[in-house]
Amino acid sequence: MPIYEFHCNRCNKDFEMLIIGSDKPSCPVCKTDDIHKLMSACGFTSKGEQGQTTRASAGQSSCAGCSAGSCASCGH
Repeated sequence: MPIYEFHCNRCNKDFEMLIIGSDKPSCPVCKTDDIHKLMSACGFTSKGEQGQTTRASAGQSSCAGCSAGSCASCGH
């Protein structure tokens, strides 16, 4: 299911939201719909030959302290 990253133009917060069908997202902090979708790196999980899990991302985090690969995840 698609999880998108958004930025709120009113309270300046970044957040992630699961969007299903024609759902209309709004900011979970200030409840406004004055938001825009952010470009985010896609990631995936795959199984190796011996069953080990490998996680990969199409981008790197610009936050030195963030291991999530997305600054929206750590709030920066």
